[in-house]
Amino acid sequence: MNRKDREVKDVNDSVSILKRCNTIRLGLMNQDNPYVVPVSFGLDVVDNKIIIYFHSALVGLKNDCITKNNHVCIEADIFYKVETTKTGITARYESVIGIGSVSKVEGEEKIYGLSKLVEHYGFSGYPIERCLSLSNTAVYKIVLFELTGKRNLPAD
Repeated sequence: MNRKDREVKDVNDSVSILKRCNTIRLGLMNQDNPYVVPVSFGLDVVDNKIIIYFHSALVGLKNDCITKNNHVCIEADIFYKVETTKTGITARYESVIGIGSVSKVEGEEKIYGLSKLVEHYGFSGYPIERCLSLSNTAVYKIVLFELTGKRNLPAD
């Protein structure tokens, strides 16, 4: 990281940033080319492992990419503003980048993953099991083995 003064060194701080983000960008490989797609997500921390759940249609490019290569990169950010400073113009933000592996989940873990997703958006306790589209929905789990953060917060 070039700007070490902006590095978020504590993984708990990086998780906090991630919890406050609305969307993650999912970086996948599509044959020889990168493919990035925004997804809604939920997350959990289990035994110091950061786990992200997201949903998808049963078919499509995202699913094809995951089937061919389960390595994934995620990016999430909170943009506050751009402002002038005594040395120029700067963006005020918090962001995280993570590297991990992705796999499809089924059964109770599928329900659990969807419950973490709806909880992230303020619908804790929503009855996932009664969703009519459940059989037409794929749920994936990302286990992150690396998570880094960076921030340039607004002045007080």
